[in-house]
Amino acid sequence: MLVSAFQALLAAGVPLGRAAFGGASAELPGTLRIASGVATAFWLVAAAVVLRRGGYRVRWIPERIAKVGTWALVGLLTAGMLMNLASPSPWERFGWAPIIAVLAALCLTTARGQRQTAH
Repeated sequence: MLVSAFQALLAAGVPLGRAAFGGASAELPGTLRIASGVATAFWLVAAAVVLRRGGYRVRWIPERIAKVGTWALVGLLTAGMLMNLASPSPWERFGWAPIIAVLAALCLTTARGQRQTAH
């Protein structure tokens, strides 16, 4: 949810661009604001996928999608962490990279676990 909220702020034009997309500018241009809007929706769906895999009742996410999707998120988050580590932006290197690393580890733990009873 943190990543989705951050992307929503970027899409809304809040000048947090130094912590995203390589940190080239404080305010994102229109195309990157659109990309942040799409990312907002993506990360909300990703959260629902992980919740479903963790055993919560998210009926609109099929169990198979939750299982495969959580593993896909492990890969995406790991790649994102590496990209943040390589970024010229100190916000991405020292802020987002550790956060994304924790999210990747949590997704890995959830992906490897057996589904529990529904909550």
